Amino acid sequence: MQRALSRLSSETFDCLIVGGGATGCFIARDAARRGLSVALVETNDFASATSAHSSRLAHGGLRYLRNLEIGLVRESLSERGTLLKIAPHLVRPLPFLLPLYGTPLTERLKLAAGLTLYDLLAGGQLPRHRWIGRAEALARAPVLEGDGATGKFRGAFEYHDAQMYAPERIALENLIDADAHGAALANHLSCETLLMRDGRIEGASVRDALSGETFDIRARSLVVAAGPWADLFLEKASGKKAEHRLIRSKGIHLMVPKLSEAALAIEAGNGHLFALPWRGHTLLATTDTPFSGDPSTVAVQDSDIALLLGAFQKYLPAAGLTEGSIQAFYAGLRPLVADGKSGGTYNVSRRAELVDHAEEGLDGVFSALGGKWTTSRALAQSVTDALAAKLEKKTERCTTASVPLPGGRFDDFEQMLRGFNKTWPGIAALRPMAHMLGRRLPEALKGARLTDLMPFNESGDTPAQIAFALKEEMALTLEDMVMRRTGIGLFGPPAPSVLARVAGLMGDHLGWDEARKMREIESLAPLYRSVP
Repeated sequence: MQRALSRLSSETFDCLIVGGGATGCFIARDAARRGLSVALVETNDFASATSAHSSRLAHGGLRYLRNLEIGLVRESLSERGTLLKIAPHLVRPLPFLLPLYGTPLTERLKLAAGLTLYDLLAGGQLPRHRWIGRAEALARAPVLEGDGATGKFRGAFEYHDAQMYAPERIALENLIDADAHGAALANHLSCETLLMRDGRIEGASVRDALSGETFDIRARSLVVAAGPWADLFLEKASGKKAEHRLIRSKGIHLMVPKLSEAALAIEAGNGHLFALPWRGHTLLATTDTPFSGDPSTVAVQDSDIALLLGAFQKYLPAAGLTEGSIQAFYAGLRPLVADGKSGGTYNVSRRAELVDHAEEGLDGVFSALGGKWTTSRALAQSVTDALAAKLEKKTERCTTASVPLPGGRFDDFEQMLRGFNKTWPGIAALRPMAHMLGRRLPEALKGARLTDLMPFNESGDTPAQIAFALKEEMALTLEDMVMRRTGIGLFGPPAPSVLARVAGLMGDHLGWDEARKMREIESLAPLYRSVP
């Protein structure tokens, strides 16, 4: 998979997708597999913004039941099952413990009823919930020891959801499949203005962030899948006032040493705190505060850290968390569709909405608004249906819920891993590499030497993956490589020697001189502002 700049500048497409996050990538895969000619452009790198800065969960949204959003929960649970099926190397079941501290019997019964409904809506995908007494809960999660802010620890409910090992790679594998079905793709290509004729879309003018060159892409329809930028982009690119505006909610996550094998969902006032085990660490999640600034400026502030850390110190005191516990952190924005009813952002629905802008003088332009990682595939199916109808094209049926992603085409992960170990015995990095690449791993290992399979750091990623990402996965900057094609940079600042080595490998392939390598390394500094 390489940047298709010549195709983008010379062909006319059925659809141009603006935005390479989760939604845009799922749309590209669905539309290409159904026979539409597809182009997709992303201003930065694929899944580099909101899609990379989530809680890394594929979940039904248990708390949405409180707002009686039964349909959303049912859809989310169905799509959770789909992700488990199509990306089994990247999405795995995750047990949750919901501890109760001095909770009245009536509240415990309400929780039990809600979890029973959650199980029923899931249709038996994962184990049903159960009550765990104090002793067993503490054996599972000693960090629950002691009393919480709301009283004495009584025990916990256990229920199941799922977790994404590397959500950025789910987006990427959608594009790999889209590319295999004829889509023309490019990252680091920003859409500047829409090309209209008599109120009908004809394409867009784009600028290459790497070369500075501009050119036009011709398309019969255009889908805005720009996450929290969607309404702002459309207003700027079209020159028309956006009639469908988003509410942006800021959420931050803190990474600390592992607290528990099970995830913890802790009731905290009117909300929840989550301690999520992830790749040998724990993600503390999450804040939910309105954000009205430029989405590109969202960042973790000292006050955000103090707020989230203080909440965990109050509601999970046995964890002993301090500022010194924080290893890394990140911030992201949730693009929420306003419903005109909910107060604050916590209670705003995570529903998705497809908007046809024809009545606004933008015929052939659609926006995919709101939603979340878990339901992105279903939203993409709706978008592709609408595109086919608009273009009056008879397409193939949707297969994205049944056909695995390229790396997910195997029956059993552990059995596949045993096969890899027979071929490449004694390589400790095979397991993390298999999670990242799945069935594609043998392609990355062709011709690899033993030194190519030695991990750079705790992420488990290797030089063989660097070479493969340069050849097959459109990695063009050091940030692309260490934050999304691999996990080298996800657990705090990599050692300078590691960055120098990765930059050297990339420079050899991409023709970087020493000054360019240094600029690439220096560009990562803002990602690792010192913990206060």
